[in-house]
Amino acid sequence: MEPLPDLASLSDAELKQLIDDLTKEESEVSYRRRLLHGKIDILRAELVARLQKTEGRSVLDELDVDRLTEILTSKAAPPST
Repeated sequence: MEPLPDLASLSDAELKQLIDDLTKEESEVSYRRRLLHGKIDILRAELVARLQKTEGRSVLDELDVDRLTEILTSKAAPPST
C-alpha cells in the first residue's frame, strides 16, 4: 500500500481524483473478497457433504497412514524418475 501524498500540495481536482481512485480500488477489493468467501463456502459445503457420506468414519480410513508417515519422515525411497 502506497503512502498518501502530501495532501497540502494537491489541488481540489487531484484530491477528488485520488478519492475516486481509492474508492474504485476498495470496491474491486471488496468484490474479490466476496467471490473468495463464496468459493470458501462452496468448498466447505462440499467437505461437509463428503464427511456426512462417511457416516462418522474418518476420512483417514482410506489413506495408507503408515506409507504417508514414511514419506513425510523421508524414510521412503524417492519416486523414480
